[in-house]
Amino acid sequence: MQATTIQQLTFSNTGHTLHHNNVFSSDGKYLVFDGRNDETKIGETSFIGLLNLETGEESIVYKCANSTLYGPGVGAASFSPVADLVIFIHGLEDATKEKPYAVSRRTGMLVSLVDGQASYADSRHIYAPYCPGSLRGGTHSHAWSPIGDFLSFTYNDEAVEAHLRAVGVMFPHPLGDHAMQHCFHNAISGQDLRSGNIAGTYYAAIVSEVVLQAAWGTDEIERAFDECWLQHTSSEAQGELRHSLGLVFQGNTRNRKGELVTELFYVAIDKEVILADQQAVGDIGERPRVPKGVKQRRITYSERGISTLRHWLRTSNDGRYIYALGEDDYGNNQLMQCEFSSGKLVYLTNFDFSISSPINLSANSQEVAFFANNQVYRYGLATGELEQLTNFENYCLVGAPVYAPDGRSLVFNVLLGSAAEAFTQIYRISF
Repeated sequence: MQATTIQQLTFSNTGHTLHHNNVFSSDGKYLVFDGRNDETKIGETSFIGLLNLETGEESIVYKCANSTLYGPGVGAASFSPVADLVIFIHGLEDATKEKPYAVSRRTGMLVSLVDGQASYADSRHIYAPYCPGSLRGGTHSHAWSPIGDFLSFTYNDEAVEAHLRAVGVMFPHPLGDHAMQHCFHNAISGQDLRSGNIAGTYYAAIVSEVVLQAAWGTDEIERAFDECWLQHTSSEAQGELRHSLGLVFQGNTRNRKGELVTELFYVAIDKEVILADQQAVGDIGERPRVPKGVKQRRITYSERGISTLRHWLRTSNDGRYIYALGEDDYGNNQLMQCEFSSGKLVYLTNFDFSISSPINLSANSQEVAFFANNQVYRYGLATGELEQLTNFENYCLVGAPVYAPDGRSLVFNVLLGSAAEAFTQIYRISF
């Protein structure tokens, strides 16, 4: 493995922050980014942009009409793997100094690059009785399923236990856009549609069970987060193959000593099972419930769990393996591999340094890319070969490197400039 070129792609005096997944269009010709120069400032960010990789031209595909320091805010954009469609976080339109952008006050916004039309994805309904398929808080870090028929997200409720993070999924509303619109207008009956209510076009459900305090030594979790889609194939008794889609996610559990440990969990996703329980939307004073028939299961039972460094799980194309970060005896973050069928968790690396970023897999599941020591690396899963791709001096790398669909390049962010004025720019490494 050998890098051939390193190229700066953006130069304008604005932010160009890349999300941790699906930043390339399906044909690999465009990148989507948001205007942040600080990953914590979504609430102050006003636009979503595109970069044409053939011409270098930047364009804006969505801009907030009334952007302030308190919101609405946009960011964390990603492309559908099969369509010219982008999803990103959008804060609530009624954001003020008293009620600013927050983890429980945001939703998913979709923009079609075919006609430029924007539409809300998940619905937000804060007046009971709640419309089936709606939520009452904020969705975040949206991730497309491999064929683009689902979106996963993390969720914080605004009304009940806002600090509890859960994982959910959504998909285009089975009855069409008019169903949610009709439900909303009947339920709200003249109340201000801008007061936190959103009539979206997708049907949403929470799929992880979380509790305020997990019982020690059990599979209960206090927080579900940073998930990834997993497709796998299993054999039926008749010899037929069964193809399944699910989510793997991180869950904070309590071991027998009461210590907080992050383990891996899995939940199968079935649209018909979700739709069968429309009462899962919940009632006043409770969070949305997990639909009946949706069951999470614990995959790993490890001694120390996975790393507390913020990162998202990644899965191999065949669904056999899950990849994560884990700390070694020296506190360094190493690459770990979990066999999905058995839950066996092993360290793949023993670097004398610590991985410092989220990880990403190449399209063929043969390589992993990451940051360490303020440089970009890739690691061959089959060969065990590590390659340092950059030799930067005094550069500030932010976010995570992301592979192109063809696996022949990856892109990443560098914060360039002075302490007084710095801008997040996009770089590309071609192999």
